[in-house]
Amino acid sequence: MSKHNLDLSLASSSDRGAEIFSSLRKVGVCLHLYLKKKLPDLSTDFIRISSSMTNVSQRMETEEDLLTLLHIKFYHPQQHSKGLYDLLPLGTRSRRSADDPLRLGRDAQACDYSLVDPKVSRKQLALNAYYTPKSPDMLFSIQNLSQRGRLSVNGSLLGYLERMDLPDKALIRFLEYEMLIIRESGEAKTSFEVDMEVMTVPPSRETCTCVPGRAPVMDTGMVNQNTAIPQETEETLICYSN
Repeated sequence: MSKHNLDLSLASSSDRGAEIFSSLRKVGVCLHLYLKKKLPDLSTDFIRISSSMTNVSQRMETEEDLLTLLHIKFYHPQQHSKGLYDLLPLGTRSRRSADDPLRLGRDAQACDYSLVDPKVSRKQLALNAYYTPKSPDMLFSIQNLSQRGRLSVNGSLLGYLERMDLPDKALIRFLEYEMLIIRESGEAKTSFEVDMEVMTVPPSRETCTCVPGRAPVMDTGMVNQNTAIPQETEETLICYSN
């Protein structure tokens, strides 16, 4: 290649380099102007997101203090000689999802809480949370899951798979067990807490105001007209202490 041709080639390369540099400079200027315009918006969006996350966290912390609480108190005449409650979280509050039934029975794998008693059914009962259009409170119903026997709610008998709405205080009886369930209202909608303890005396013997039982219904939600509801007697009269 002659010296003249080499000089022309170098000049052409220099011109292309200058054009590329000029194009990159224009792109840089445009990017700078774009970021200068958008950064305030991005900063505002970041602040808005941070504030939203803080508000959500504060709402969650507030709901922690406003969970509906179920006090469940157990009694059995032989509870001092048998380890019936060894698998229950006595004295410790546990949080539950309102979408999941709370099951009690003998089988620790199939139930959330289990009793160490061969007489208890594998699945004895279930508590279900629900809402109604007439009340903002989280309410509960109870369902008999035992095929071997009935349970009573405030003196009303529940057959297999029958369920009943629970009042704020309810005395549940099955086998020789007595369970006193007391509901304390909260504002949280998705979860509630459970607190369990053992009573030293049967709750049915305590002096208080009597609460009548309600008609049981089948799992279909229809009232079971064929289910006999016993008349209240001294044996089925349910009392609570304040």
